[in-house]
Amino acid sequence: MKKNIAHILLGREKKITEDETILQPLPHKDFRFANPFIVIHHGGPKHIPPGHKERIHPHPHRGFSPYTFMLQGEGFHRDNAGNDEVIKAGGVQWMFAGKGVLHSEGPTPELLASGGTHEFIQLWINAPAARKWEDPFYQAANKEELPKVLVKEGVEFRLASGNYEGKTGPIQQFTPIISMIGEVERAAEVKLEAIPGYWTLLYVAKGSIEVNGTHVAQHHLVVFDKEYSDVEVLALEDAQLLFLSAESIEEPVAAKDNFVMNTAEEVEQAIEDAKNGKYGTLSS
Repeated sequence: MKKNIAHILLGREKKITEDETILQPLPHKDFRFANPFIVIHHGGPKHIPPGHKERIHPHPHRGFSPYTFMLQGEGFHRDNAGNDEVIKAGGVQWMFAGKGVLHSEGPTPELLASGGTHEFIQLWINAPAARKWEDPFYQAANKEELPKVLVKEGVEFRLASGNYEGKTGPIQQFTPIISMIGEVERAAEVKLEAIPGYWTLLYVAKGSIEVNGTHVAQHHLVVFDKEYSDVEVLALEDAQLLFLSAESIEEPVAAKDNFVMNTAEEVEQAIEDAKNGKYGTLSS
């Protein structure tokens, strides 16, 4: 049966650095979290002129995983756990912050030198309390490593994590999460299936669609009720969609600044640890 829509949330502009503004459909004033989905940020598409300087300098995280889908261009990732990687268009990367890590990110020096278009979606995926104090780690996959699913005329999705159509995405996570990005051409239809009882979200990165009979415009996030399984999409324009479905983490959430913990006291301790240099150092 078709899933009912609980919320349709517009991505609002949010300034995250002096130079960078993103769209944030989650959390929203009308709906905070679909735990483990804590934050969704959509950056770009942004034209970068040749010779521009842009990056997010080293900053700390604890208790969750920043999870990035690179839509256009290419970005770098560096952290003080020893990872130094580049993610190109169509690829994904997952950094588990765990007990604490410093990292920096942004368009690659090559993209900044030559200029081009940069666009990404970054999720903050919560970790269960029992895993928050484990060591940080990093994983990534390029576009060609993501199994294709829901492939038919005018439709293609790429599976980054979880199981779908008998295939398994390369990104491994603590909590069962199906995450996939795809394109639906104008007038094409596709049916996505979620597991009943899971949180299920659909973000319209580009274009406009009809979802289970309801119009949803570009840069809106659909949050579905947990009952039933079917999400039927009709593309009203060429569209790019991010589909997310995950088992709920039934634990308290305390999120502030760059930290996602279970209590306000844990968050304040994370902030204090950052002030006292307990996350280590990262040169740039």
